[in-house]
Amino acid sequence: MSAHKPLSIDELSRKCPLDAFTFNTTADLPLLDEIIGQERALKSIEFGLGITNNNYNIFVLGDTGTGKDSTVKGIVEAKAMNEGIPDDWCYVFNFDDPDCPKAINLPPGKGEVFANEMEALVGALRRDIPRVFESKDYEKHRDEILDGQQERTRSIFNRLEQKAAEKGLYIKKSASGLSVLPGKNGKAMSSDEFDALPKDKRDEISEALRIMQDKLSDAIREARAIDKETKERINSLDREVVQYVVNPLMNELFETFKDFPNVTEYLRRVKENILDNIDDFRPKEDAPLVLGSLKLPTKEPVFERYRVNIIINNKETKGAPVVFETNPTYYNLFGRLEYRVQFGVASTDFTMIKAGSIHKAIGGYLIVNALDILRNIFVYDSIKRMIKNREIKMEDVWEQYRLISSATLKPEAIPVDIKLIIIGEPFIYYLLYNLDKEYRTLFKVKADFDTVMPRDEANIYKYAAYIATRCKEEDLIPFDRSGVGRVVEYGCRLAGHKEKLTARFNEIKNLIVEASYWAGVEGSGTVSARHIDRADAEKIYRHSKFEDKLRDYIKDDTIMVDTEGRVVGQINGIAVLDPGDYAFGKPSRITAATYMGDAGVVNIEREVKLSGKIHNKALMILTSFLGERFAREFPITLSASICFEQLYDEIEGDSATCTEVYALMSSLANA
Repeated sequence: MSAHKPLSIDELSRKCPLDAFTFNTTADLPLLDEIIGQERALKSIEFGLGITNNNYNIFVLGDTGTGKDSTVKGIVEAKAMNEGIPDDWCYVFNFDDPDCPKAINLPPGKGEVFANEMEALVGALRRDIPRVFESKDYEKHRDEILDGQQERTRSIFNRLEQKAAEKGLYIKKSASGLSVLPGKNGKAMSSDEFDALPKDKRDEISEALRIMQDKLSDAIREARAIDKETKERINSLDREVVQYVVNPLMNELFETFKDFPNVTEYLRRVKENILDNIDDFRPKEDAPLVLGSLKLPTKEPVFERYRVNIIINNKETKGAPVVFETNPTYYNLFGRLEYRVQFGVASTDFTMIKAGSIHKAIGGYLIVNALDILRNIFVYDSIKRMIKNREIKMEDVWEQYRLISSATLKPEAIPVDIKLIIIGEPFIYYLLYNLDKEYRTLFKVKADFDTVMPRDEANIYKYAAYIATRCKEEDLIPFDRSGVGRVVEYGCRLAGHKEKLTARFNEIKNLIVEASYWAGVEGSGTVSARHIDRADAEKIYRHSKFEDKLRDYIKDDTIMVDTEGRVVGQINGIAVLDPGDYAFGKPSRITAATYMGDAGVVNIEREVKLSGKIHNKALMILTSFLGERFAREFPITLSASICFEQLYDEIEGDSATCTEVYALMSSLANA
């Protein structure tokens, strides 16, 4: 039997042959223009972006550092550049239901034109309509109508007064109105004078009073009819002169937006509303509110209703929109209603509707983080509802939790056509997949980022190109061949396999940046292997305080580990401690004791509940090994114990099983 050859430290890692490189430094290399080592994920993303079905949204999963965010954003932005620009969206006043603003869509850039045209219309109306009412021609026609009314009314009452005088009666005018009284010499007769008349005369006057009172009532009704007719004629005159201003302005708008029925219908309602509310445009003096010495301007809601609130303006957009929402709260995604507060009273209107990220992503792509979605209340369920209904509805989500519902706006829902891409850790994907049946139907594309890739010549050169790209984009010192080779070896070490390289490029990027720094400290023009080694060593030093403390405990025998000689039933094992930012090995003494009895192998850690399931399984396999080896023909009578000495935390894993066998066999053989 040949003796086993001991391995040196250098032989524990696979070296990168530098003679295969054809460059001197990474400055000689072209920049990387592709994603490295994620072919499966890239194909999934390409499929998900290509299929237009509403339920084929994408969940991108993978460990931190595999480049999910940057990769997805880059791919989506490249695809979006070649796609069509979506419509603009505006909210306008709803004349039928003011609490439900109407949504109007227009081609890219037309929304801003529409808003500007309506703003210009409001300005023109406020300027020109008061001028028309102040014109001499309008005053002349109005005065003619009023003079005609006064003349007709005066004629009616003059005839009535003449008839009353002929009957010896008098029509008295007072603040309470007109009344018919007995008359004498053109004046009203007093009650004493009337009572002094003979009875037959009084009866005659009373009958005349009754007849004349009826005629007075008829005259008043006739005067009121004339007054109503006059008002109608003035209103007709007002509409005529206002139309003189409005028609040219509105006709121009109708012509501009004739190809958009939703806009022309809105403009028709605007015109009707202007003509129905002419008094709002009449000249009036400002009457500001006064609070102490503070004058507050009055609000002009009538003019606000004709304005346009453009919430999505794609005038400057190139291609389909790509929105990466880093803080996906409900209101950041679905939009919000803002409020103004005056004298402690909050109010809002359609001009205070603000778009969310989903609005901005309509016709394009929305990228969000899975954990951020789950952290924010209302968001996950609202997103699913949005996908299923294919519309975004702006709501006050807290209204359901208030004791008293407050009046607010309920804007019209907007149709949604977006591709939703969620990025998250694998455990979130599988959690949602297994616990939420709706999730499976809405996110049918899984893009799984790997943490390793094959260590072949092509990927090694991509590593070099990646280093060149980082140096170029972040203004770092270029790497020579030895530096690139050491980075490749570092990537192989992180992968934990001699035939693999890590795909966690955030770790590679950190090493590149730190090595460039140390090369700069030394004044070197290139980054070589020694700078990589120093960057690695410095990082270890920054994170290895606990490891150094542990070594001190071993040196002063606080933790007892024998490294020389032989002891029956005793062997050294190593446990890996990983606080999170740095992993290191902790040597532990493993002791085995055997003695007469039939208790079998006792795992002391298990007895005191410091052993995990995997470690317990390994000890049971060890027990089976002893039975298979030594108890095939006769029962074995054995009691044994195995213990990790000075272990005060739970132990898990089966990597020490072989070591435990050695200790147990040593105790059995007493050697």
